Amino acid sequence: MGSTEVYILGQKYTIKGDEPEEYIRDLASFVDKKLKEVYNSSPNITPVKASILAALDIADELFKMKNQQAELIKIEEKASALASLFD
Repeated sequence: MGSTEVYILGQKYTIKGDEPEEYIRDLASFVDKKLKEVYNSSPNITPVKASILAALDIADELFKMKNQQAELIKIEEKASALASLFD
């Protein structure tokens, strides 16, 4: 397990994990971007509220992607069933 130093909103964090350093940096950059978007739209917001709003935004993206993936799996299963009719 390695550790990677990242900066989110100017704060330094040391992240420990098994993922490659570049992946961890990409995650931190994504979180930093989301937090900056929240701060740009509401500059007087507290850090806790900004973090919660950014987390909700990230969760929304995750849920939408999971739903899209589930729909694609359904389509793939239907296509497979139809293809088997031609075998």
